[in-house]
Amino acid sequence: MQFKDADFVDLVARCLEQSGLEGRYLKLEITERLLLSSSDSVRQKCERLAAMGIRLAMDDFGTGYSSLSYLRDLPFDIVKIDQSFVRHMTRNSRDKALVRGIIDLAHQLGMTVIAEGVEEHIQVELLTRFGCDLMQGYYFSKPVPAELLFSQEEAPT
Repeated sequence: MQFKDADFVDLVARCLEQSGLEGRYLKLEITERLLLSSSDSVRQKCERLAAMGIRLAMDDFGTGYSSLSYLRDLPFDIVKIDQSFVRHMTRNSRDKALVRGIIDLAHQLGMTVIAEGVEEHIQVELLTRFGCDLMQGYYFSKPVPAELLFSQEEAPT
């Protein structure tokens, strides 16, 4: 919803300026579904954000009507493979092939790949073998309240 706001890029620029944060330390995740409206304004916003050094991640890749033109035409640094593919790749050879193909393609385009929804050790093994850069999911941790994330207290398991 925020991305659709006409002043979104200017708001991000002001926040960076006020905080003193360099753009390269900010990553914005944009869902593939937002890109379905693939208008010039979406493209222009992505290009303006990338020009500020902000890293752009395509979230939930594979859930919409995936178009390779998004990967080709928009300045994404990161592709996040949707958990629906990761969840079934150990039991479904098509999902396994798609995950491997997305990883290979993204790497050929110079992108980092994150697999979402990793819950089992076998998924970690396959994703590692396929060269996946990063993984997230319950296998590593359940959600942690923000106040415990960087505290010295042990987070609940």
